[in-house]
Amino acid sequence: MATGLHVDGLDGRVALVTGAARGIGRRITEVLRDQGTRVAACDLEAPSTPDVLGIAMDVTREEDVARGYDQVEAELGPVDVLVVNAGIFVIEPFAETSLASWQRTMDVNLTGAFLCARRALPAMRERGYGRVVMIGSSAGTTGGAKSVAAYAASKAGVMTLAKAIASEYAGAGVTSNALAPALIDTEMIASMPDMRGAVPVGRLGTPDDVAAVVAFLCSAHAGYITGEVVDVNGGFLID
Repeated sequence: MATGLHVDGLDGRVALVTGAARGIGRRITEVLRDQGTRVAACDLEAPSTPDVLGIAMDVTREEDVARGYDQVEAELGPVDVLVVNAGIFVIEPFAETSLASWQRTMDVNLTGAFLCARRALPAMRERGYGRVVMIGSSAGTTGGAKSVAAYAASKAGVMTLAKAIASEYAGAGVTSNALAPALIDTEMIASMPDMRGAVPVGRLGTPDDVAAVVAFLCSAHAGYITGEVVDVNGGFLID
């Protein structure tokens, strides 16, 4: 794990991170916590991370999102920072993708992002401050590898949603950005062939690589950055 990271403007803020039980989401939670943020970590089962409020939340269910936010606001305060990381990655040929499978990916990856952002933004606007970061994917730019059409389409939607929020809320003191990671060493890519040779920097990315960028975008240093999609891919995709 990376050490020594310090950014300004997060101490005492309240953050909500979805998909926070493992991998990238858990590391984002830990990094924000270490910057002095009061963090609520949300997943289908309440994550257990030291000094973090764990909340069971199904981001596809409007009532679950409302209940989770109510709990965060009651125990920590209004949400200043929203990191939308919850997502599923299904590999299946396009012709074999059922409507139910397509809809499930859209529900978790895109509709979940919409529901979480919609719940957070009115209060951010009222207070004149907010940071929204959505975790997209390079697949949302390129279409991804073979047999990931639903995932790629959902992540393209997430990154465009972040831009739309940026356009609408910039004047209210709220920034909204997305990340487009590729080949991050987590369980999600464990079934894929070793791709290190395809990455110009010569290694897979780590959750630390992603979490550090998230912390920066949520910090006081990034108040003039909004509507951006930041590549975190070691040069795998240069566009």
